[in-house]
Amino acid sequence: MTAAARGKRGRRFGQTIFYDWCKACGICIAFCPQQVFRANDQGKPLAARPEKCTGCGFCEIHCPDFAITIVECPELRRKEKSCDHDSLEGS
Repeated sequence: MTAAARGKRGRRFGQTIFYDWCKACGICIAFCPQQVFRANDQGKPLAARPEKCTGCGFCEIHCPDFAITIVECPELRRKEKSCDHDSLEGS
């Protein structure tokens, strides 16, 4: 386990994919250390295992189209399967 993953244990992260911006290069799918993403029928990323995200930010930093953002979910939501992005926008 990496130091980054160890430091974020128990925290949840949500992935937002802007499909209009994505050109389906596959960088996020190929290099995600937790294999959170898989390709949809258009070759664009789909968060197939969002609960596995450690928030390392590799996908967000390396996306040439700025099509992915990673946000930490509030502590109160850490037992839920995924992050409710709508409730985070007001934070």
